[in-house]
Amino acid sequence: MAKRQLFGTDGIRGKANVYPMTGEVAFSLGRAVTEHFKKLQVTARQPLIILGKDTRLSCYMLEQAFSAGVCSQGGKVILTGPLPTPGIAFVTKSMRADAGVMISASHNPYYDNGIKIFDADGLKLPDSVEQELENTVLNPKNIPVMTNGDLGNAVRLKEVFGRYLVHCKAAIDERYGMEGMKIVLDCAHGAGYKVTPMMFRELGAKVFTLGVSPNGLNINDECGSMYPALAAKKVQDEKADLGVCLDGDADRCVIINEAGNVVDGDQLIGCFAKLLLDQRVLNKGDTIVGTIMSNLGLENYLVSLGLEFHRTQVGDRYIIEYMSETGAILGGEPSGHVIFRQNATTGDGSLAALKMVECMKFYDKSVSELTAEVDLYPMKLVNVQVGQKPPLEENKAIQECLKAVEERMGKRGRVVLRYSGTEPKIRVMVEGDQAELVDRACQELVEVVTRELT
Repeated sequence: MAKRQLFGTDGIRGKANVYPMTGEVAFSLGRAVTEHFKKLQVTARQPLIILGKDTRLSCYMLEQAFSAGVCSQGGKVILTGPLPTPGIAFVTKSMRADAGVMISASHNPYYDNGIKIFDADGLKLPDSVEQELENTVLNPKNIPVMTNGDLGNAVRLKEVFGRYLVHCKAAIDERYGMEGMKIVLDCAHGAGYKVTPMMFRELGAKVFTLGVSPNGLNINDECGSMYPALAAKKVQDEKADLGVCLDGDADRCVIINEAGNVVDGDQLIGCFAKLLLDQRVLNKGDTIVGTIMSNLGLENYLVSLGLEFHRTQVGDRYIIEYMSETGAILGGEPSGHVIFRQNATTGDGSLAALKMVECMKFYDKSVSELTAEVDLYPMKLVNVQVGQKPPLEENKAIQECLKAVEERMGKRGRVVLRYSGTEPKIRVMVEGDQAELVDRACQELVEVVTRELT
């Protein structure tokens, strides 16, 4: 497959109004998406595209540009306004649309933006389809021009908000209400700022909200999943049962226990696996799906429960693809992306938080008691800003350091070096059974990649 110019690990992403995140590219992508899904239709009809966004200022520009592209190609656009990414995936399938599109740069600062695309089943597109769309965007003359009555139209529908709200509430066992619970909820001034607090309140919880006043510039700004300290302090001050921190598009969450401590995402997956096993939704021998960044301690814990564990490359898209191929029903990443395939087609921060409450109710235990059962290996992850992304296997100094570190750690640990697919960074991850060994190995690798790549 040719090297991709637009699409990364999670759609297209970059600085807003700078190529490729420009109105021109969004317009061309709207045309390409409409034409692609038009070709897949069994019967000829107007393609229907669901278009959502988060709360960053540049969403206005990109939303209108993408919508114009769809209309110019004869499609119909339903504009949802701010709605979580998993909400767009769900509404796309619920309304039998041809595709769903989310304008968001997830956890990135407000000045970045991105575009994610879902098919009719609410699934992120495979690499081959993204490559086809990219080729079309880069060669717009290959798309037939629509005129006269063949042009499309757009409509803004706010009621789709309620569909997603009801769907999420239905995913938690109806025996478990939240009356008497105190929950701190930080929505990062992002896409979940309205719908997620409503979910918890309607289920009976007393909710203390943070990050629910978006102004276009404050999304992810020292709040939400990237900055959980504020919510952690609020949990302690209010003596809350737990805290929930969403990212900008609410497709993942960070959970804070009753003591104000952040819970590792791998511990959440371990808790959810045990819950589904004890509820007889999972059976011994079933597979849980993670990534190359998942902790060895999680893998050992799942094996102790009689479950299998499979690693994919980084990105919830790849987790979901493997889950769909194999029938697995639970997967996730350490970052807080958790996929319950029986309830969702992508990571969902609000749903994961609801399931954490269900876990507490099912076992009658606190968050700290539940997560303590999943004993993780010491791990250190450092993100190094890079000015270039040459192939790592071609850098002699990095490879020599990597080989030396891996030989020293042996079977007692793991090393992962990978470029971020959404930011100009390289991720250095080291884990092992001894914290001192992990720290030293990570420091050596950070020093060499900083010297070689910055």
